[in-house]
Amino acid sequence: MSAWVLPDHIADVLPSEARHIEELRRGLLDTARGYGYELVMPPMLEHLESLLTGTGEALDLQTFKLVDQLSGRSMGLRADTTQQVARIDAHLLNRVGITRLCYCGPVLHTRPDRPHATREPLQFGAEIYGHAGIEADLEAVTLALECLRVAEVKQPIVDLADVRIVRSLLADAAADWPMLNRIHAALAAKDASELRALTRKFPATSRNGLAALLTLYGDVSVLDEAEIALKDVPGVPAVLASLRSIASRIVAADVSVDLADLRGYAYYSGAKFSVYSDGAADALVRGGRYDEVGAVFGRTRPAAGFSLDIKQLVAVVGPRPLKAAIRAPWNDVSDVNAAVAALRRQGETVVCVLPGHESEVDEFHCDRELAFVEGRWIVQPL
Repeated sequence: MSAWVLPDHIADVLPSEARHIEELRRGLLDTARGYGYELVMPPMLEHLESLLTGTGEALDLQTFKLVDQLSGRSMGLRADTTQQVARIDAHLLNRVGITRLCYCGPVLHTRPDRPHATREPLQFGAEIYGHAGIEADLEAVTLALECLRVAEVKQPIVDLADVRIVRSLLADAAADWPMLNRIHAALAAKDASELRALTRKFPATSRNGLAALLTLYGDVSVLDEAEIALKDVPGVPAVLASLRSIASRIVAADVSVDLADLRGYAYYSGAKFSVYSDGAADALVRGGRYDEVGAVFGRTRPAAGFSLDIKQLVAVVGPRPLKAAIRAPWNDVSDVNAAVAALRRQGETVVCVLPGHESEVDEFHCDRELAFVEGRWIVQPL
């Protein structure tokens, strides 16, 4: 095998795409800062106990593992950043009130999480800790949609669900964890025959309610249907009212509902959302409420947020125009260098043409040049 062949689903990012990714990264971080979110930078490498305990256990198969030669302890390369941010909130900051944190950095996956995906996503996310009310859920959705607007995503669709509905339906059902996993898979696949076989010994309320979930997807009117179908399930009417309240306040996107969507079931504790758009084979954003995320670090408190992969985002939005540059002759005369330096301080891109390379392709689309006219250096159109 050639030394320059990269592993499957790992790729170099070349200049035009790298520029787009970096512009998006800056735009998303600036957007989060505008909402009061503070930037944190967790490490790529942590002890496995920290990365995979609590809600992080679901990431076990996605985490690259190695042995630390300094301590002999097992370590992992992060597959997700949310667990690390929860650790920072609970163990390092330990604030009493609201904490808003954001992050952006690479994560590594042992396997791609969807067809044609990279195993090295560039994950951006935002988390709000310390508020149990619907306001935090709404802020997470609102910020996620604003980030997609900054990225120039067209016509986003927010898909809502809530894991508490399925948990309420399963509360009186005797099912071990393997059985629960099969039920979750059947719901996600809308597999009525499999679900019927798995739940045949469940109480009628649980069995009928789970079967009803298979049809409870579509526009917001689904919540009205669910209110009728699940009216006898304790706690569900209040959950549906909460989802209806969230849906009514989303104005920057269309809203749909899928009450059988259980992706991340073990991770979320309440309302969850995914954001889709034309041209994207999978959700661009996933988020919701995960109040137990900090429990393993000794502090359980309300938490809501979202994350996205900037590399996935770049693949579905149009390329941004390159800012035109200024071409300048290479020269070691002080007045030329002073003019070039002044232009760069003003935010201009100035490309000095090295001797013998005057006819090469202009990758920066220079539309002006620095020229010596009537005894002084000026910028003029090409």
